[in-house]
Parts: sequence; structure tokens; C-alpha cells
Amino acid sequence: MEGALADLTSPAPLDFGLRVLRHVGIAQDRYDQYVRLETESGGLYVAFSPQAVTGAVLETMVVSTQMFEELHWSRTGRTAIRATVPLPGLRTAVRTRRAGKLAIDLGGVSAVQRSVLEAVRSVPAGQLRPVSWVAREAGLRDTADVVEALRVNPVVLLVPCHRVTHDDGTPCDAAYLPGVGRALRAAEGIDMERFARFTEEGAVLLGSDTTRIFCHPTCAHARRITPQHQRPFHSAVEAHRAGYRACRVCRPVAA
Repeated sequence: MEGALADLTSPAPLDFGLRVLRHVGIAQDRYDQYVRLETESGGLYVAFSPQAVTGAVLETMVVSTQMFEELHWSRTGRTAIRATVPLPGLRTAVRTRRAGKLAIDLGGVSAVQRSVLEAVRSVPAGQLRPVSWVAREAGLRDTADVVEALRVNPVVLLVPCHRVTHDDGTPCDAAYLPGVGRALRAAEGIDMERFARFTEEGAVLLGSDTTRIFCHPTCAHARRITPQHQRPFHSAVEAHRAGYRACRVCRPVAA
């Protein structure tokens, strides 16, 4: 008898609500599902429709799953129901930190913000780009628009705004609590101490005196420049005047 009563007080399965909706025949396109995935900075709640990710929030940014559900509703107008099976490709994207090919629905943001977030999605894992680079890629003149778009990023981590810095090289963690961006960069192997050594005197670009090419310091090509062949530059103009050309991979801002 006691065992039977204990069974009655057992918590419902995580996907109980989803099972109910399926049982009564509610079509999947009428609501979103969400899962919790583990990351280097703790849990990540990710909501998704049958076609694409529709939102992502770190667990440290909300106080409960209910708060996440309410935020998702207020932003998208769609109910988010807890599930146990993620969107195909989502778990791999989080594990490898490569979400560039993952379908993400940015329909709930402005056109300007969408252009910024799409530009940020193109920054490779383990690399950084300054706000001026993001602005150029997004077709914008004002870097303040970039910072604002990062602040309201509705798909944190999957749109990797922790890979963006201010033009002086300091991190632009507009969407994160203190320490979160630092942990995400460390998990990607970004050596911020090395990066700081190049930027502490205003040098934001790094050239190779053998190839005569300059890059962002975290570019895959820049990381292969041996110390004796490194040439720091304060600007692209300075690099051009020294006879260097911009890397065709990381594409530093020309002026």
C-alpha cells in the first residue's frame, strides 16, 4: 500500500506535457518544444519548432523553467513545451561549438538586429572579431547597433556573441552575466592573455613578415605565425602603408 501511494507522488516525466499534446492530436506546428543541454557555462535551454531553433537562454539567465517559458512566449507568441529529444543537429552543434549550419529562426528581431546576428554566426569557433568587423559584415555604419543587437541576442551561444570584442580588444559581453563570456571563450581555446598582449598597446592586427599578410590575432592563420615573424599593427591603414595586405579568410576592416 505504501509503495502504491509513493508511486502516486512520483514526479511527472519531463515531457509529460508534450505527451498530452500528442495524445489529444495537437499539431506540432502549433507550439515549440525545448530541451536543456549542458555547456561549459552550465545548462542551456533551447526552444525549437519542427524546422528550426527559435530561442536559447543560459540557465543562469533565468530563475526557473517557468520563467524561460514565459520569456519565450512574450518574445515569440508561441508556447514552449518541455521535451527530451532535441532538434536534429542541435546536440552536436552545442558539443562542437559549431552552429553555423544549424537552422535558426531569427524572425522575432528587427532587420538590423538580424543582419548583426547573422554576421556573428559566421565567426568561427576559437576566434574573435571586433564590433567594427561585425558592422561592416552587417552593412551598418554605427557599431552601437551591433552592441544593442548582441544585448538582445535571443539565441545565446548558438549565435556566438561571446566571440565579439570592442575595437580596443576588450570583450563585448553585452548578453552575458560577468564570467560567462570568459568561460565560453576559454572552452573554445581562445587565449585571452595572448590576445591582450597584442592589444594592450593598441595593436589590434597581426602581420607576418614572411607572407606580408595581416590578420585578426585569433585568425587560424595568425596563430601559425612564429614569434620572430610577428608584426603587430595598430590599424589596417598602418599595415597597408607597411606593404602588407589583408587576410582573405578573416578579412580585417580595411580602414
